[in-house]
Amino acid sequence: MRSRSSTEPHLDRLIRRDQLDAVRGSVQQALPVNALLGLASFLVALHSGHGAAGALWFSASTLVNGLRFGLCRARCEGLAIAADGGTVFGEVASRSVDRHLRLACLAALLSGSVWAFLPILCGGYTAPQTLFYLTITCGITAGAVTHGIAYARIPICFITPPLLSVAGCLLAVGGFDRTCLAATVLLYLAALIRSAIATERGFRETSRLKNEATALAEARKAAHASASALAEEMRERATHDGLTGLLNRAGFVQRAEERLASGAPVCLMLLDLDGFKSVNDVYGHTTGDRVLVEVARRIRAAVPMECDAARLGGDEFALVYDTTRVIESPSALADRLIRTVAEPFESFDTRRLGMSIGICQRPADSLTHLLSCADEALYAAKHSGRNHFRLFDEGLRTRLEVRRDCERDLSQALAEGALEMWFQPIFGRDGCSVANLEALVRWRHPVHGWVPPADLIAAAAMAGLTESLLRFILEQTCGMLCALRDRGLHDLSVAMNVSPREMAQIAVDEIVLGRLRVLGLPATALEIEITEETALDIEAVQGKLLALSRAGIRMALDDFGTGYSSLASLRQLRAGRVKIDRSLVTGLTEAEDKRGLVQAVLGLGRALGLEVVAEGVETADDLATLQSMGCPFMQGYHLGRPQPAEDILRFLDARPGADVQTRLHLRGA
Repeated sequence: MRSRSSTEPHLDRLIRRDQLDAVRGSVQQALPVNALLGLASFLVALHSGHGAAGALWFSASTLVNGLRFGLCRARCEGLAIAADGGTVFGEVASRSVDRHLRLACLAALLSGSVWAFLPILCGGYTAPQTLFYLTITCGITAGAVTHGIAYARIPICFITPPLLSVAGCLLAVGGFDRTCLAATVLLYLAALIRSAIATERGFRETSRLKNEATALAEARKAAHASASALAEEMRERATHDGLTGLLNRAGFVQRAEERLASGAPVCLMLLDLDGFKSVNDVYGHTTGDRVLVEVARRIRAAVPMECDAARLGGDEFALVYDTTRVIESPSALADRLIRTVAEPFESFDTRRLGMSIGICQRPADSLTHLLSCADEALYAAKHSGRNHFRLFDEGLRTRLEVRRDCERDLSQALAEGALEMWFQPIFGRDGCSVANLEALVRWRHPVHGWVPPADLIAAAAMAGLTESLLRFILEQTCGMLCALRDRGLHDLSVAMNVSPREMAQIAVDEIVLGRLRVLGLPATALEIEITEETALDIEAVQGKLLALSRAGIRMALDDFGTGYSSLASLRQLRAGRVKIDRSLVTGLTEAEDKRGLVQAVLGLGRALGLEVVAEGVETADDLATLQSMGCPFMQGYHLGRPQPAEDILRFLDARPGADVQTRLHLRGA
């Protein structure tokens, strides 16, 4: 029997052989994913106008992938020779295995270096496609570590160049958020390296146990039990959430697919905690984790055994079950779950936490369809307030179809000029003189009719057409400005709305100012209305607003009085005008509390030198009340409805010519 000192080198050679064998298998499994992600990156580059660079990059990636595949298929003496413990394996196989591992590391480094040049396809992570490429980089690096459990040097060689490239580009671009993101990328790299090293250590230990069991007959049973336990643990980790013990997303998808394949009627519920962010912010993430564990326990205890419960991520949970095996109706079960989660928690104020549930038990073509329907129901439930559930019904089905059709058809509508810009006048205090116009986008869908502006903006965002829609609105608004100037109405300005998504994601300042310069229009002729939602993340938009304001474009804060804006945000947003939300104006004459709020906003405007516009003037009584309160500007259907460009121009032309004030922008009215 060999002594321990004599068997250690031999055992290490066997472990390295197992590592090479595992590396070859994992690399061959990972290469198709690498190639597909590379193809996706090339297609995005091609779509964004970087086809030549994308093609060159993709060619290099494909070449390196071919090299790696060839190395995996090349003959290795260490894998061909039987591991019988003799001197032949020790002298020949060991050198062959080490040489192939070194070549695999070099090939991984070469592949990672190719991925490090990904920033050339997105302007060093400054282009609109940045989020896509960052996601691709994070996914492929995480996947490399996941597959590379056997030999840490290979995934480390692969992930280090692209992640250092990401961090370097973000630091080069500068800015607080990108600097923080660069630091996060470096921390992510360190975590992946640590994970790779730890998993290699586990693999080596498993390999050591296996080979010792093979060599020592008396340890075979113990080694087999250990390997089985390890495999079971790995399967458990792959399908279950480590924090709550429920199924994770992968495990849930597997179970749900099995239920759908059986043909049984399935009910799917999506559960989302209301107020969980507040718990994390106030009490810390440790308390938040304890809350998630307790919520998972309550869900598991409340639902029948036939239900599969899962935590999909964050504070999102899900249930799926066969309705023929559960007597309780989905509505009753959802109501009981909401009440169960709402029961007091020991560690914090129970009023902070609730639950919304979306339910779908309609026949579905696929799990994706079922999840989409349940998600639509969940969105409707959350829109109704916390602690509500909603069944996916015909109304939600119609709304889902409308949104999908709008997302599908919007690109063609923009290309064919099917969208329209209507203009609504804003009047001075007398209710007759036109102060300026507001541009409003309109779309009559060929199937669903008029699409609400909010749904239109959401459809543009989902279809990746946010910037195209903004450019269309800007072009039509500038066209109206040119028409006004042709009629001598040089002091009449036009306001256009910019959504929070547009303001945060698009270079609005560059687009707007560039177009005004091309058309020779003064910046003072344009006004931009932003909602209070924009003010929630002032740092993300402040630079753009500053550039617009300095150029002479006036900022108006829309929907004032119903959101989150503050006196500080008014100053930071450089607002020159606030628009009182229509909910505070409609029915003003009969509501004393509304009159108090409107009077407060008017006083604030006078104190800060802000123009105030009252939206939603629908009756003569509300108009008279606003006039008596000294409101300087008003807008609403009672005064003037939105009209197409031709109609609004005829309306302006028809105003009494002697009354000059009806055709001027009355800033001081």
